[in-house]
Amino acid sequence: MYDHRQLFPGFPGGGSGFPGFPGGSQGSGGGFPGFPGGGQGAPSSPPPTGGQGGQNQPPPGPPPNFQPQKTVMQGTQGGPSVFAVDPGAIRRCLFRYTYIWLRRDAFWFYPVFVGRRSIAGWRWIGFTWVYFGIDLDKIESFTCV
Repeated sequence: MYDHRQLFPGFPGGGSGFPGFPGGSQGSGGGFPGFPGGGQGAPSSPPPTGGQGGQNQPPPGPPPNFQPQKTVMQGTQGGPSVFAVDPGAIRRCLFRYTYIWLRRDAFWFYPVFVGRRSIAGWRWIGFTWVYFGIDLDKIESFTCV
């Protein structure tokens, strides 16, 4: 009979695992803040406190009580975009109330991390903030206030 820990490395009690996945090597540096492998908990839980001046804390209060008007980006005539939001462009919105438009959704967001292809932070769900991450290529438009 086979030992399941040898067949499935990375499972609880298993071998060394894969970097960036639960049970993976913690020194790998893989993953994103707040996601498995990032060493900071599940996506629904915020990363541990620490770092730059409370960056892992939810915003001090609710977002502004209005919905900004969406700006039409040049070259998007209503069809799906083949481009992703530039990390450098959205980086200026770090730690600021930011309104995000996806293809079928829009919401207030408070970004605390910008990577090359993703962003993480706090999403307003109408009555509270929840920790949230999304790929930059899913964002159609954004504005920060």
